Amino acid sequence: MLSLPPTHFLNLPRPDPTVDSLLANFDPSTLAAHDFDVDNRTGLMPPEPPLTRLPGIWGEHWETCLDTALQSKLQLGDKLGLTNDEAAQSERWRALVRELPVVPTTGLKHSEILLRRAHCALTFLMHFYIHSLPPDIPVSIPRSLSIPLLQVSTQLQLPPVMTYSDTVVYNWELVRPHLLDATPKLDNLRSSVLFTGTTDEEEFYLSSARIEFRGVEALELMRATMDEVFVGDAIANRRITTYLDRMTVIVGELTDLLTVLKTTCNPTIFYNDIRPWFRGVDSGYSNPIKNAWVFEGVGEAEYGGEGLEQPTELSGPSAGQSAFIHSLDEFFSVDQTPDHSSSPTSHANPSMLHRMRKYMPRHHRAFLSHLAANPRPLRTLVMTSGDDKLKSAFNDAVGALRKFRDAHMIIVALFIIGPARKAQKARAEALSKEGVEKTGEPLKGTGGTDLVKFLKHVRGQTSGALLE
Repeated sequence: MLSLPPTHFLNLPRPDPTVDSLLANFDPSTLAAHDFDVDNRTGLMPPEPPLTRLPGIWGEHWETCLDTALQSKLQLGDKLGLTNDEAAQSERWRALVRELPVVPTTGLKHSEILLRRAHCALTFLMHFYIHSLPPDIPVSIPRSLSIPLLQVSTQLQLPPVMTYSDTVVYNWELVRPHLLDATPKLDNLRSSVLFTGTTDEEEFYLSSARIEFRGVEALELMRATMDEVFVGDAIANRRITTYLDRMTVIVGELTDLLTVLKTTCNPTIFYNDIRPWFRGVDSGYSNPIKNAWVFEGVGEAEYGGEGLEQPTELSGPSAGQSAFIHSLDEFFSVDQTPDHSSSPTSHANPSMLHRMRKYMPRHHRAFLSHLAANPRPLRTLVMTSGDDKLKSAFNDAVGALRKFRDAHMIIVALFIIGPARKAQKARAEALSKEGVEKTGEPLKGTGGTDLVKFLKHVRGQTSGALLE
């Protein structure tokens, strides 16, 4: 896996490497080992299009129910202007969910592919169920969803809620399946499941998917670089410089892929019609009654709920759950540098990013832990090398990552912060007319973080990785 030899970019003779005892137990060649679920063609995305439909009894009940939800074009329960017909349509579908049997998940346990699709289908069903409810109705998830979702999530070691993997990593297929290249072409992708069926929602998911696929070369450069860091001689530094120059180009292309979202997804449609479907427990509801999700059947042996517990980690999907983006931070030691944001009162809060790792596939969490365990980080080598060209190449690559963060801030401002402020202003005016005073609250991301503070912190840490 990721088998490109270190001499691919710069063909120089190699001396016999001497590795001291500190490095003896760390093997960079395992960066793409099967244990990490990293593929040399598709990186952290699956090597083949994910399963789009479960077989057997699971497909008969869960997939059929999901088909009905998609065909019914369910609407958000707190949608402005929701008609009586739309509300009745949603209730009919929820009644169908409540009538489903509690389907056993035992037959899924030995297939990661089946488990991933089950998590995707069940979380889409759950979010459809919860967010189509009227805003004054407490959230009680029927046993037909809660028990199998908790069981599947336990097998996958994931929270029982929608994640970035459900909307991006395992939610794509090929537009033209006969064009199955080693790495899928970025224009040959489409999403498998959508809440709204809109191009805007699909492009929102695909913008991240394209970044993941384009990042395959960046992952290969990381591996090749770490091979050379272990050697640490002058020839290795020259190779690393070449790899970093290429990394700067790739990260620039990732920024371009992210920026395109401004032209492919309408911010108003995203904020009002798409984003609310992602909400988790801590995603900033205006109605406190929605902040408690009860999973029915927990602890009930009759339904297979013995040993299950009410979950506590229930944030929604977020780009902060991308293992690839986290791998860039680990590679450049971004999360180990001070926050150089413009705010003099800002301070590091590593829990913001590390909490998001709970929502990643367990193999990808292991991959990031492996990167973090590297006893000779790239940044340390560059700092002590005395090589100005190497240092310049490192700073250029980190600078490109900083521009990626800047572009992300712009996207968030356009798609979330701006529409949110308009919505808050409208709501404050409405409450004012009713004689109710509304205090300001921090804007929450779908991952449950204080969004502005979180993004400024990450961008500040990226700047802190630059070397003087």
